[in-house]
Amino acid sequence: MRKLSGLIFVGLFLLGSALPGQASDDDVKVLKTKAPFADVKQDVSDAIVNRGYVIDYTAKIGGMLARTGKDVGSSKKIYNNAETVQFCSAVLSRKMMEADPADIAFCPFVVFYYERADQLGTVYVGFRELDDDGSDASEAAKKMINKLLEDIIKEVVGGS
Repeated sequence: MRKLSGLIFVGLFLLGSALPGQASDDDVKVLKTKAPFADVKQDVSDAIVNRGYVIDYTAKIGGMLARTGKDVGSSKKIYNNAETVQFCSAVLSRKMMEADPADIAFCPFVVFYYERADQLGTVYVGFRELDDDGSDASEAAKKMINKLLEDIIKEVVGGS
């Protein structure tokens, strides 16, 4: 039975990778800037905090990949620097989850910024757009969140 449940899990995982709601290139919104990484990091923080939100967590993705590369058999340097920050909006999150409790999957909101190892001097800033599946109320709330995230990254790169 244990083997069967493992196979079912693998099958569902593989099936899930093709289901709607999964990220595609079209779902990832990215802008770039020539500003130094440290400035972009501070600007992302300011753009979030100045709107009244609290950054809950900063994931140092680039550092983790650099630290663990040798352990997984890779020496390729992907990023010079790479981080994500996560935060939430009580108002927007509540609207979204009141419309559809399953929308908890979209909280917290995440903004990423990175400098590729092979493109020093260019910093990418972006977010994964929330899908537009669900009820009208759910879609409306997710559109407001996508607009918030887009406004943040545009502010960081000087586009608003």
